[in-house]
Amino acid sequence: MGKQKNVLLITVDQLSAAYIGGYGSREVMTPTLDSLAAGGILYDNFYSECPVCIPARRSLMTGLSPKTHGDRIYNDRLEMPKVTTLAEAFRQNGYQTYAVGKLHVYPQRNRIGFDDVILMEEGRYEFGGIDDYQIWLGEQGYTGQEFLHGMGSNTYYTRPWHLPEFTHPTEFVTREMMKQIKRKDPCRPAFYYASYQFPHPPLVPLEIYLHMYETMELEKPVKGDWENSREILKLLSESGRQYSDREIDRAKRAYYAQCTHIDYQIRLLIGTLRESGLLEDTIIVFTSDHGEMLFHHEMTGKRLFYEESARIPLIISGKPLEEAAGTVDKRLGVLADVMPTLLSLCNIPVPDSVEGHYLLGEKKRDFLYGEVGEGTKACRMVRKDQYKLIYYPWGNVIQLFDLKEDPDETRDLSEEVSLKPVVNELIDCLIKNLYGGDLDWIKDGELKGIPEGGLKKTWDYGLNNQRGYHWPPPSGYKNSGKNG
Repeated sequence: MGKQKNVLLITVDQLSAAYIGGYGSREVMTPTLDSLAAGGILYDNFYSECPVCIPARRSLMTGLSPKTHGDRIYNDRLEMPKVTTLAEAFRQNGYQTYAVGKLHVYPQRNRIGFDDVILMEEGRYEFGGIDDYQIWLGEQGYTGQEFLHGMGSNTYYTRPWHLPEFTHPTEFVTREMMKQIKRKDPCRPAFYYASYQFPHPPLVPLEIYLHMYETMELEKPVKGDWENSREILKLLSESGRQYSDREIDRAKRAYYAQCTHIDYQIRLLIGTLRESGLLEDTIIVFTSDHGEMLFHHEMTGKRLFYEESARIPLIISGKPLEEAAGTVDKRLGVLADVMPTLLSLCNIPVPDSVEGHYLLGEKKRDFLYGEVGEGTKACRMVRKDQYKLIYYPWGNVIQLFDLKEDPDETRDLSEEVSLKPVVNELIDCLIKNLYGGDLDWIKDGELKGIPEGGLKKTWDYGLNNQRGYHWPPPSGYKNSGKNG
């Protein structure tokens, strides 16, 4: 066996594949990621099987589907399943394992197998802890001020970052990860996990990156022929309709600025690997937990199976992958595949518990099943070949999209007579994958869903988990469960 490879796994929060140059974006500037993709493997049909933070990260770190790891709703007080995690597998095989940034696990200080974690959890005091970023910020003289910009973590109003540039959370993760790289034990390989909280809102980019987009003419968000046609679709688009055209334009520029900021910071991680003599032997991996609708189809955020929310980037690159440079892999993949892929690339046995596939092998998925939520706001998805079926039980709404002919999902083909066999095939696949309370949607072997009606508009007086001054730490905090 040759020299063991190091691994740098980089994740971001709420980034669709659509917002990366290498995936075809004409607006977002991501030269670092584009370079990594050109020198490695770009996975073109890679999905978050449950597009919301906690379930997605559980799949990434365990190699399990949402059904097996137990969360498809965003359960922020659910402990990790009792299986070998990605970090544990590396550590058990002689690797140093360090993480910096967002883990989003419970209990909050659970290291999930890492030797050490420099934690940045976006001010989640409700779990009883103060993270390392907040401690560091206080040491710099800015105690409790990280949210005094006034922007919400699930809203799309924007302003530039309010503190000195070096205090921005993106800068913090990069700086702390560079320190960990420099502290590597020369006698052991390393698994590094850099987890950025952005470009997820709050939209508070550094002003220098915002300037990069101030004169760019932006494309209008995509609209489809099916929007607002059913009650569930009207409900899901409420979040996007509250913003004016001007606010949407500003939000997109700020979001893009946060993407470019991360892209440029990754250059520093690569530079540190190079100057530490580690670059030649390091596999570099980039992905996201889920995507961001960013006003396409009048929707924002995630928890949906349209491409902007569910299709995410996966780039595997670095000198050890040089022979595969320029590869575009179009097979269906999911976050659960990352664990067995990285372990196999490093000649580490894959735990028997893992359900994901080795992405560099010959195996090919026939279909992909996705699920998020339960009850009236649940959504399910089946992707097979060029077709995607999306199912909302509330109102028994079925949508079919031809992603080859209509990648923007502007035309719902579910009522096309010629495609009825396709719809029936995908519905049959969907039914076979339902479990638990989802089985109540089936009557006499057919999907019947949940009767429409009964959902009333509710007012969000907490402004989507708006945060305030964090000194002294908030008391009496009641978690609304809407973060992610």
